Amino acid sequence: MTHVTSAKSVRRPHHWRRDLVELAALFTAVAVADAVANTIAHGPGGASVLVVSAVVLIATATFHTWWARKHSHAPPEADTGTEAAAAVADFGVPAETVLWRMRTTVRDEPGSLAALCVAFATRRVDILTLQTHPLSEGTVDEFLLRAPATLQARDLTREVAAAGGSGTWIERADAHDLVDTPTRVLGLATRTALDSAELPLALRQLLGRCTIHSRPAESADGHRGRAGAPVEGALDETSMVLRDPSGGSITVERPYLPFTPTEFARARALVELDARLGPRMPAGHDVLTLPEGEEITVRRADQDDLEAALAMHARCSARTLGLRYHGPLGDADRYLDHLLSPRFGRTLAVETSSGNVVALGHLLWDGDETEVALIVEDAWQRRGIGAELLARLAELAAEARSGTVYAVTQSSNTAMVAAMRSLGLPLDYQIEEGTLVITARLTPKAAPLPPHGDPGLVEPDHSEHRP
Repeated sequence: MTHVTSAKSVRRPHHWRRDLVELAALFTAVAVADAVANTIAHGPGGASVLVVSAVVLIATATFHTWWARKHSHAPPEADTGTEAAAAVADFGVPAETVLWRMRTTVRDEPGSLAALCVAFATRRVDILTLQTHPLSEGTVDEFLLRAPATLQARDLTREVAAAGGSGTWIERADAHDLVDTPTRVLGLATRTALDSAELPLALRQLLGRCTIHSRPAESADGHRGRAGAPVEGALDETSMVLRDPSGGSITVERPYLPFTPTEFARARALVELDARLGPRMPAGHDVLTLPEGEEITVRRADQDDLEAALAMHARCSARTLGLRYHGPLGDADRYLDHLLSPRFGRTLAVETSSGNVVALGHLLWDGDETEVALIVEDAWQRRGIGAELLARLAELAAEARSGTVYAVTQSSNTAMVAAMRSLGLPLDYQIEEGTLVITARLTPKAAPLPPHGDPGLVEPDHSEHRP
C-alpha cells in the first residue's frame, strides 16, 4: 500500500538535438520522395528506381528509430532526484515517518477492514503488515504502520474509532518489527529447538511485553506448585497457563492487552515443540589457557552438572559461599538445582583438565533487567576466571536484548566489583545495609531474527529469597 511513483508519470524535458535530427530526417524524406517522383515521371526505368527509393526510405526510417532510442535516455541524476522529490511532494508522502504497532477490534463483516484502510489513507498512513485474529464475535486486526512523525497516537486512535474500530491499543515500533510474523515464528521455533533455555525467551518475544512465571512441580519448601495445569493449557483474557515440559507450569501475563486464541495457539505450539524434543543444550565449549599455562574449558551447564557443582561447594570456604549466596551456608546447596535449570536463565561452568567444575556463572532473567552471579572455587580465584565468565554472561544478555545486567553482592566483595568494572560498561552503584547492587547498561546485539520487545521475564515461584 505504499505510494509508488511511476517513471512514466515524470515528464522528461525535450532536447533541441533530437528535434533537429527529426526535422532533418523529415526534409530528407520529402526531398527523396520528390526526386523519385520526378524520375518516375520523366525518365525510363521507373519501376527499378521506385524499388531503390523504397529501400532508401526503409533505411532512413530504421536509422531514425535507432537514433531516437539511443538518445532518449533519462535526464541527469540531479534532475531525476529533483523531479522524483517533486513527484513525491505531489502525492503528499511525508519525509519523516515513525512506526506504530496497533491492534483494534472490528465487526466481522464485509467492508470493516476497507473502512480502516480509508481512515489510514486520509492521514497518509502506510500499512506495512497486517494480521487477523478471529474471535467468537468480531476480529482483532493487528497492524504495523508507517505514519507521519507529526501524527500523534491519540489522533490515529480517533480515526480508527471513527472507522468502526474498538478496544484500540497502540505503541511505538522499531525496525525489528519489520520482519513478517511467519519468519519471526519460525526463527523462534529454531532457537527453541536448539536450546531448552530459549523457551521462556521465545515466548516473551512471541507475545511482546509480558511477564512469565515459571513454577516448578515442587517448590523449594516442599509444597506442590501448579503441576496440575491442563495439558492443553488455559487462556483467561490477559493470562495463559501452559504445561511446562520439564514439570510444573508456565504462566504468561500481559495486563495491558488481552491474548487472542491465535496467540495462545502459537505459544502452545512452541511448548509442544519443546516437550517433543526433550532436554537439550548446545554442545559447544571453549578451551582457554590461564596465565600460569593451565587449560580450562568454558561450557554451558544444566541440572546434569548438579553433582559436580555440589562437589565444588564442598571445596569452597565459608567466606566464598557467604559472599555468593548472602545467607546461611546450609542453603547454598538447596539453590543449585534451581539455578542450573534452563527455565530461569543460562549457566556457564568452568571445568579443569581433570574434569572438576571450579567456577559457575549464572545469568537469571529478571524483568527488563538480568541478574548475573558468580562463584569461583578458592584455589582458582584471582586468575581472571570470574572476569571471563562475567564478560560471556553479559554477551549472552546482550544477545537476548536485555537492557541491563546487575549483580547483588556484599560491599566487601572487591573481586566482584573489579569483575564488573572490567566489562567497560557504564555502571551504577547502590549500597544499602552492606549490600551492594552494581548495574551495567548494555547495548543489545541484533538477534538472528529480531524479536519484539524486551527479553523474557522469568520469575521463579519460591517462598525464599533467590541467591
